[in-house]
Amino acid sequence: MAEVYYVGVDVGTASVRAALVTREGLLKSTAEEPISIWEPQCDHYVQSSTEIWEKCCTVVKKVTQGVKRNQVRGVGFDATCSLVVLDQNLQPVPVTQDGDRQRNVVMWMDHRAAEQAARITNTGHQVLSRVGGVMSPEMQPPKLLWLKENLKESCWNKAAHFFDLPDFLSWKATGCLTRSLCTLVCKWTYCPPEGWDASFWTSIGLEDLLENNFSKIGSATCPPGSPLGDGLTQEAASDLGLKPGTAVGASLIDAHAGGLGVIGADVKGFHLPCEDQPITSRMAMICGTSTCHMAISEQPLFVPGVWGPCLSAMVPGLWLNEGGQSATGRLIDHMVKGHAAYTQLQEQARHRSNIYSYLNSHLSAMANSCSAVDLLGSSLHVWPDFHGNRSPLADPTLKGMLGTLHILEAMKEAGHDIRTLFLCGGLSKNPLFVQIHANATGLPVVLPDQMEAVLIGAAVLGARASQDYSTIQVQ
Repeated sequence: MAEVYYVGVDVGTASVRAALVTREGLLKSTAEEPISIWEPQCDHYVQSSTEIWEKCCTVVKKVTQGVKRNQVRGVGFDATCSLVVLDQNLQPVPVTQDGDRQRNVVMWMDHRAAEQAARITNTGHQVLSRVGGVMSPEMQPPKLLWLKENLKESCWNKAAHFFDLPDFLSWKATGCLTRSLCTLVCKWTYCPPEGWDASFWTSIGLEDLLENNFSKIGSATCPPGSPLGDGLTQEAASDLGLKPGTAVGASLIDAHAGGLGVIGADVKGFHLPCEDQPITSRMAMICGTSTCHMAISEQPLFVPGVWGPCLSAMVPGLWLNEGGQSATGRLIDHMVKGHAAYTQLQEQARHRSNIYSYLNSHLSAMANSCSAVDLLGSSLHVWPDFHGNRSPLADPTLKGMLGTLHILEAMKEAGHDIRTLFLCGGLSKNPLFVQIHANATGLPVVLPDQMEAVLIGAAVLGARASQDYSTIQVQ
């Protein structure tokens, strides 16, 4: 019997990646392509959905080279929670003052709507209880309000569809407008089983979104991994180099795909405190440009300053709380590249694989193996929330933070019983970053055998949609 495969596609902040994954969850091949980021003005970050889809097609074709089309059973997408705007003809609508139609994506890290977010928080509406009591400028309602207030003629009045980027990708693949519960619950205030709260949108001045049963932001929803439409359309299949009708699963936000790809890992025999305990004793940390802290529970838990509880947003049937730090990997890069000694560092690290492996060995030498490297900074205190505090203080203006331990303590106080950390993402490949988290939290840290957990999580969606598995949990 021929080997069967699943394709996972991950659209990150600055690149698109794809993986061909076996039934056993092993990566057969991967590919990556960069994507453009424009910053037309301070705190405005935009992208092109056309370019993103083209790059998705390029990487999928690369990873499926040499594989027969009928061997690929399913496709899953994950992406950043950026906002895509299309018109009634499903063509791009500009989100910038200059009116460039191809720049139709407001990125997740775009903080242009900070003032709108503060106004929404001040309404004190009941939906805010599920986002930690505070509306973040990284969520979609304030971004939508900004577009209405600032680009009414050129954008708002022409827009017929507002997608979260993961849902845009699954629509582009299948022609199906059904949205994933992951995106709508986590970033748009949707709450199953009731659905949209019309009073919320009316209270913030976006009552026009109620038209036609909320068709502009999503009338139909389904859990992640649910099969969409009739699978790949003829056009999308041609673009991707796959077979028409290939199953496509409802998407996930990128961090949630990483959480899904790592949190269910088999850890038998490692004598960890989470062994023989429910999956709710684990926290997944997805560490990249920013860091997301994913904890799940059987009952809804409300954690001040932490997003959620969100039902079926990552694991169907379980409630998700999501803490996070808005800048981690990007901030480390900023600190290192902005340092006066950066040129000297580049010169000294020339013969190493990268500057961070050089820095890690340099720090180890400084510590003389007598103490933990993180104690080198015990008398130096830097609070690096350069891009606001996402959790648990939920203050986008704050320039100081206490990090993962602070988030863990807030979650435990609300009822979470977290005993083990599961890390994935680019920063989890840095041993010093991992060790410092273990030291600071006093918890064991697990790293996946398959390091690309986000791509594995995306492929799981395709596998579930293919009907090869009855549920996400059995995978």
